[in-house]
Amino acid sequence: MIRGWTVVGLVGLMACADPEAGISPQSQNRCVDTKVHTVSGALSSPAGDDRQAVLVRYRPGLRQSASVTRQLGVSVTAHYQLTPAVAARLTPQEISRLAADPSVERIEPDLELRALGQPLSTGSVGEYTESLRLVQGPRVWDVNEDGVLDWGAPTGSGIRVCVIDSGIDRRHPELRLPYVDGHDFVDNDDDPSDESEGVRGLGHGTHVAGIIAAQLASGGTTWAGMSRDGMVGVAPGVELLIARVLNVHERASISNVLSALEWCQRKKAHVATLSLGAPMDMGVTARDAFQAARDAGMLIIAASGNDGTAHLEAPLNYPSAYPSVLAVGAVDSRAQVATFSNGGEGLSLVAPGVDVLSAISLRGNTISELDAGAQRYASRSLFFAPAGEFTGTLVDCGNGEAQGCQGGTCDGFVAYVRLEPGATVSRVARNVMEQGARAIVFGMSESETQSWQMSLEGPGQTWVPAVSVGRESRAAVLKSLGRQVHVNLTGVDYARFMGTSMAAPHVAGVAALVWSARPTMTASEVRDLLERSALDLGAPGHDPRYGHGLVRARAALDALGGLQSLP
Repeated sequence: MIRGWTVVGLVGLMACADPEAGISPQSQNRCVDTKVHTVSGALSSPAGDDRQAVLVRYRPGLRQSASVTRQLGVSVTAHYQLTPAVAARLTPQEISRLAADPSVERIEPDLELRALGQPLSTGSVGEYTESLRLVQGPRVWDVNEDGVLDWGAPTGSGIRVCVIDSGIDRRHPELRLPYVDGHDFVDNDDDPSDESEGVRGLGHGTHVAGIIAAQLASGGTTWAGMSRDGMVGVAPGVELLIARVLNVHERASISNVLSALEWCQRKKAHVATLSLGAPMDMGVTARDAFQAARDAGMLIIAASGNDGTAHLEAPLNYPSAYPSVLAVGAVDSRAQVATFSNGGEGLSLVAPGVDVLSAISLRGNTISELDAGAQRYASRSLFFAPAGEFTGTLVDCGNGEAQGCQGGTCDGFVAYVRLEPGATVSRVARNVMEQGARAIVFGMSESETQSWQMSLEGPGQTWVPAVSVGRESRAAVLKSLGRQVHVNLTGVDYARFMGTSMAAPHVAGVAALVWSARPTMTASEVRDLLERSALDLGAPGHDPRYGHGLVRARAALDALGGLQSLP
């Protein structure tokens, strides 16, 4: 989820891989016919159709020349006002004919973007999360920390934030109040739910929206150790506009992103936030559209990208690399830059992007219980593993691939798999399921405090309850081989994600707080204030890893003269 054309927040899941990779043959017969649903990453045409998705840009002042496209009889999918262009699907012959037209400036591919963010394990936090405190949200609207919004304090009231993402679960109690309007550019309707044809998405957009606007004392289903009131966003008083551009597999086209940008402007959004991007330039048409939106007065914020490693500093993704966009990188709870966070001279700010707790689609995540006799072992559910429970014999399935499950039957059992480095989790899970496994326990070499929540392929696939155990519990669990164990997964409405996808909405929320405190400010003034008041990290002054530093809500308001001076 941290590679390719991606929506920065998350989404090529870390533990996911090619579900069609070959599975080593097993000695026994398969118990079930489980077919893996293939998820394609291309914006492909129907079989036999050689049309390509493109952006046709006309020379300035010749917008009326779009009639040339119509004369060809092609399918125009979008007309843009911010830039003289249309989106269309053209055959190679039509592309050649249009390219020869003097009114056409250029024809660019309508490339694909994906969400960038990764699900992490559940934990124990209060409603005021670590990331919220790091950006000083409560120090603006709940100074005495009594769980009640301070009278007259800035909360983002009157400010509209447009979330260009995967849509949201509007049923989530954290998001019912702030939601005011939305549009689905994937299914072309006015319901921006993260769902298509009965298949639910990962919940990326819900997570992003929750970081911005989750409400006090409006919790969904939580887990033990977490506040029963859930969590609260940076700017709980904002109005949310939701533009769905990512499909359930976290992919989006440039054309839909540009359509969403224009929709946000028409709906009078003050701020647009995009937790998505790509490592290559999106093209002149996109560049000009973002510049036009900025010139029209909208503050545009985008995640910087998740392509970095401990040994490689990756450049900014697009659109965050455009000068018209405020680029946001990620730091952890100690304000240390995340190794995956992209940077560069164009990086503006950093914000929390590691182990960030927020809302997710209802029952979109699970918490796990693993019991053997009277003993309960620490475990973690896998993302996309369904809620449910099963009691059966714990069977040794080796590495889950070449070695068969010793003693497994088609009547059902709990598979124990020693997951090897680089193994494809979904392939291994499918393999043991085909041998009759009704639940799976993955033994990990990492510590339970260091490993990320693994993920199965999804959405739209059928899995069994699956959990992982770290090295602290692994040896004890192995002693239960051949005995009855109980695996139980319970659905919850929250999850921890990581990625610059999570960092960008923190900045959007802080921008909304500042703007609501001084509504007469321009977008450029808000951006300048956030950069001037950021906590300088790394090398003194602006640097390519931290930009101007960590965004801070209270520091920004203090730079305006403090809360007491606000109108």
